[in-house]
Amino acid sequence: MKINKSIEILIVHEKYYYGQTSIHKQYYYGQPLPLELQKRTFAASSLLYMLFDEKEIYKILSKHYKNVSITTINSEEDLKKLVIRKPDLVFSGVRYFYFNNRNLWLNDYLKMYDISYITSSRKAFLSSDNKIRSKKIMQKSNIKTADFFITAPEKHPNELSIPIKFPLFIKPVSGHGDSRGVDANSVVYDYEKFKAKVLDIKIKQNSYSLVETYLPGKEYSVGIFEDSTDGSLIAMPIEIVVKKNVNGHRILDFDIKKNDEEEVVAVTNIKIFNKLSKLAKDSFTALGGKSIGRIDFKMDELGILHFIEANLGPGIKRGYFYKSCVLNLNMNYDEMILGIVSAGLYSQRKDKGDSVN
Repeated sequence: MKINKSIEILIVHEKYYYGQTSIHKQYYYGQPLPLELQKRTFAASSLLYMLFDEKEIYKILSKHYKNVSITTINSEEDLKKLVIRKPDLVFSGVRYFYFNNRNLWLNDYLKMYDISYITSSRKAFLSSDNKIRSKKIMQKSNIKTADFFITAPEKHPNELSIPIKFPLFIKPVSGHGDSRGVDANSVVYDYEKFKAKVLDIKIKQNSYSLVETYLPGKEYSVGIFEDSTDGSLIAMPIEIVVKKNVNGHRILDFDIKKNDEEEVVAVTNIKIFNKLSKLAKDSFTALGGKSIGRIDFKMDELGILHFIEANLGPGIKRGYFYKSCVLNLNMNYDEMILGIVSAGLYSQRKDKGDSVN
């Protein structure tokens, strides 16, 4: 028997979707948008953070829920109509819309009308996606993260001005989990290489650089599911194994992710598994995450785990989050999607204080 719930799978028209461009990053990270870009911005646009095949999602959900539909949002008026329909849940990968010269954050908008959604709030996204902010939150929560500082070309004019010791790892401040701007030159052992990589990031990514102490150890990612029965967090650790690059480093860079050259394996060491699980749950809670997420960690030369970054809107195709579900919970893809929906529905009932039995 199908569950008597209404779910709208929300998508946006292509012409209103810029994707992960510099335009959105400048809005998203609170920097003023240059006038020339303001003039080029459509009256309506959106930032997608989580891509999926809406027809596949529709097929899966229609088997289990009575009323499932696909809704295209082209305007603020379309959102107002959605609110009037008041579905039980909106399944969407949109962070915000840019309507009438302002950003309208979808999940916060839905929460105002007591409509369930599948991921986190604006505040949580702002905390997790700003790498500096997320690292400071971890420090306050007593979760280890590599020493770091922010720089730009000419900001640190000589080696003595660099506040932490070489070797260093350099990546863009802004980003959405695809390792854009990370390559074989991201690990640097001297000042000249440091300057070159910082300049490269500024030119190619139009971003400040986040400079960290280089962590040479193993790399892990932990999927997080909020249990739909009691709200407890389920942690799903995986190890990500990459081959050494030309410089002898194991770096999960942009090209490796793009070409699926990394290997994902289960974490079999129970001590490491438990440590990763606790750290991931604590990190997710500290960031204010909801329903689902993915937290990344890396070991130093002594095998001590350090927080790297968090993704509170993890990809739900067949990437790391899905693989963490497969390796830890033996879930197939349909079960994962149904679990995401159940977590979204649970979180809204919990926020309202309703019974979940």
